[in-house]
Amino acid sequence: MDLTIGRKGFVSYLKALGGSNVIKVTPFNGNASEVRVTDKKLKVVCGANTSYLADGEWMGDKTALTLCDVRVSPNNTVKPNVGASELADALNRVLPFTAKDDARPVLQCVNFVAKDGKLTLVSADGFRLAVTSLDYDDGEGEALINRDELKGVANALRKAKRARISFGSEDVTIPSSLIIDTELVRYKWVSVGGNYPEYEKLIPTEFNCQAHFDTVEAIKATNSLKALSEKPKDYPIDLTIGDGKLVMANPDDKGQAELTADTDGQGKVRIDGGYLASVLKACGGMVDFKLTNAYSPTLFSHNGYQVVVMPMLTNEANDQAKADREAKGEATTTEQAKPTAEVETEPVAEAEPEVTNKPNKARRSRKAKEAVTA
Repeated sequence: MDLTIGRKGFVSYLKALGGSNVIKVTPFNGNASEVRVTDKKLKVVCGANTSYLADGEWMGDKTALTLCDVRVSPNNTVKPNVGASELADALNRVLPFTAKDDARPVLQCVNFVAKDGKLTLVSADGFRLAVTSLDYDDGEGEALINRDELKGVANALRKAKRARISFGSEDVTIPSSLIIDTELVRYKWVSVGGNYPEYEKLIPTEFNCQAHFDTVEAIKATNSLKALSEKPKDYPIDLTIGDGKLVMANPDDKGQAELTADTDGQGKVRIDGGYLASVLKACGGMVDFKLTNAYSPTLFSHNGYQVVVMPMLTNEANDQAKADREAKGEATTTEQAKPTAEVETEPVAEAEPEVTNKPNKARRSRKAKEAVTA
């Protein structure tokens, strides 16, 4: 049978059922009673509950159609090529850094790239870039999958014993698809059309200082500084590396926290506190924090997992950028003084971001942060 019903309504109905922990769902094409006419329906039985769901149930004019095909089979044979729990961890590490802006559909996706014996998952929101890789020796492929389609998949993978990833499309006129097989479920998503940024070029490789510290203590320090901020949803934190310490401080001198760290060199940068907290949580354990200067991308890394975070601009950062350009003999026009620029992500060129000489006073939608640079 070919029957479509609303996902949210169906899930809510299943949760409301009682009387048994077993639910039987079968096609129904006959009369259920003398008062019911023959019609195509879905029969759901759970304990003493029996229902007949019609085609289009829980669907309205505003119901969004997804591009994911899920097939459940108790006899699905799977030859694994990735670890199910490792894939779940990788998804949880990149999903928080996808864009929420509907105007940027490409950055709302996780980019799956298989090549050179690795499966790399990439996400970016214009201010942060997360990259993690798994061993994968089963061909090449690439697919862009929307973040909303992947929600809940990580939890399902943790319950699976085996997992297999593959790429392909039966229709050459549409983008490649991503397929995840477990012993019970097959998930298949059609890739979103669009060009993803060349993320490799956005990961810094040269640094002037670095610190190795415990994320647990750093998260506690971040939370304490957040409590001192007048705007808990938009609070900056200054990070200073040097002399075996990482100092995290409120820019208004309301408080600071000193963490013991293995350091090399000295440097200072300002990062949005909310972004910092999410990165520390995603990394976990002991993390390496690498810094070039106050205005360049910063890098957090842990066991191959990398997150690039753009700093917030300050007068000190602008002065440092100007001095560095003058040392190189470059001009200091307003346009050149802009240390970062918006990532080119969609085929259609976007407008240039607003340039401002007032650090921390950028448009509210930008949260006073700069976007990841190309």
